[in-house]
Amino acid sequence: MANNAREFEYTQDDFDFLRKISNQHSGILVPDDKFDMFYSRLSKRVRLLGFTRFKQYCDYLQHHPEQEFTEFINAVTTNLTSFFREKHHFDYLAETVLPELLKKNQAQRQIKVWSAGCSTGEEPYSLAMTLLENVPSGWDVKILATDLDTNVLATAAEGIYALERVTSIGEQRLKRWFQKGVGAQSRKARARADLRRIIHFKQLNLMQDWPMQGVFDVIFCRNVLIYFDRDTKARLVNRYAGLLRQGGHLFIGHSESLHQIDVPFMLVGHTIYRKTDV
Repeated sequence: MANNAREFEYTQDDFDFLRKISNQHSGILVPDDKFDMFYSRLSKRVRLLGFTRFKQYCDYLQHHPEQEFTEFINAVTTNLTSFFREKHHFDYLAETVLPELLKKNQAQRQIKVWSAGCSTGEEPYSLAMTLLENVPSGWDVKILATDLDTNVLATAAEGIYALERVTSIGEQRLKRWFQKGVGAQSRKARARADLRRIIHFKQLNLMQDWPMQGVFDVIFCRNVLIYFDRDTKARLVNRYAGLLRQGGHLFIGHSESLHQIDVPFMLVGHTIYRKTDV
């Protein structure tokens, strides 16, 4: 049933079509209560394309995916993040994981971290600060930061944030790792080159092939698993295990768990897992 109070005609059939193709592409489950959210997030696209009904947008998306599909996925992907979100993860990384890696990886003097679902970049920049503050110079420190949404990746790669978003990291860190803007940019700050140079941002659909070579010491995949069904979670986490060194760590979101999922990890902290022998 369409709601006549809306700017655009929008029906349950439209919503079902849109969430079906979103799920087919990304694996993300879209529950019934996201009906209004889909309308809100896609109305801009419908308006921009000059349509009056969501049915027209559905038809356009179906017949012109090369022009519209990326815009569609960008619009319906959730991107909520902040610097040092779930601070206990970064504390554990600094106090427990990194000292262990400095001993274990002494021969190659390299540490590799993957931020899967990096959104607008606050997580990988928080990881970069933690690593550079705790790893001696002369080590090769690399962070791969991936996301499905190309728009948020562009923001992340630029590394420019409103001052109110970065002041939460504390004055000392702000002075060390960010450069405040001047003039028209005075209410913004940019991550310094030391942070940006160790992060490689790349678009990636977690449900498709992964081009990465080699293995990681740490993977952050936080507030991503919550969108998938049990079987998809198990497949994804087992794929992570395949790219983690033995004893490597997986960090997931505060409302997520690997409980009763058949994966080679043991819980070592609050939503912190360590890869076990298989």
